[in-house]
Amino acid sequence: MKAMILAAGLGTRLKPFTDEHPKALAVVNGKTLLQRNIEYLQQYDIKEVIVNVHHFADQIKDIVAQNNGWGSTISFSDETGAVLETGGGLLKAAPFFEAEENFVLMNVDILSNIDLTKLFYRQEIEKNIATLAVSKRTTSRYFLFNGYGHLCGWENVNSGEQKITRFSDTMVQRAFSGIHFIDTKIFPLIKQRGKFSMVDVYLDLSKKHNIGYYDHSGAKFMDVGNIKSIEKAEGMFK
Repeated sequence: MKAMILAAGLGTRLKPFTDEHPKALAVVNGKTLLQRNIEYLQQYDIKEVIVNVHHFADQIKDIVAQNNGWGSTISFSDETGAVLETGGGLLKAAPFFEAEENFVLMNVDILSNIDLTKLFYRQEIEKNIATLAVSKRTTSRYFLFNGYGHLCGWENVNSGEQKITRFSDTMVQRAFSGIHFIDTKIFPLIKQRGKFSMVDVYLDLSKKHNIGYYDHSGAKFMDVGNIKSIEKAEGMFK
């Protein structure tokens, strides 16, 4: 199995560090976020990884070369011309997943000990086009799932914006954790082009295809998006 780590973002919440470095190279207890996620994937025998790069791309390429990919084979999807966001970035990297049935997509600034085998199992038994790692934590934006565990909408509880793609009498809110398990059959179904988000892809596809979730509530999880969260992560991930 292969994976993609999304690392092209500007990391503005991690300023001033990201004024001179990419967020992928932020350090938690002596290891960069990129190294930690490469090693996390290795626990599930995923050792072929593509990383999209934009902001200080050469720094990422250099550290990967210096460390021989920390034991994994690392490829790069170069977005130095323009950041394509999560959906556009994945679509650009689609040839990397040729001949694969499924793959993992994850954000570089997520640290967790989520059991990926449970995510894989959920997709296998439910025959989803994608399965998303989620939890019951408090946030401003939620995916909405029906009683069958299928994506049926999205909402921003602060702004009141809501997008419903399947009617359901019962909907549960779950906060997305930035880890996806995706069937490669998704690629020809993606209609968007250029710069776009996977959220838009999922909402569009959920009208006709099943997109499920795995609730990892209770697992270690940290969105390392700012300096304070790095300090918290150092207390959780040694």
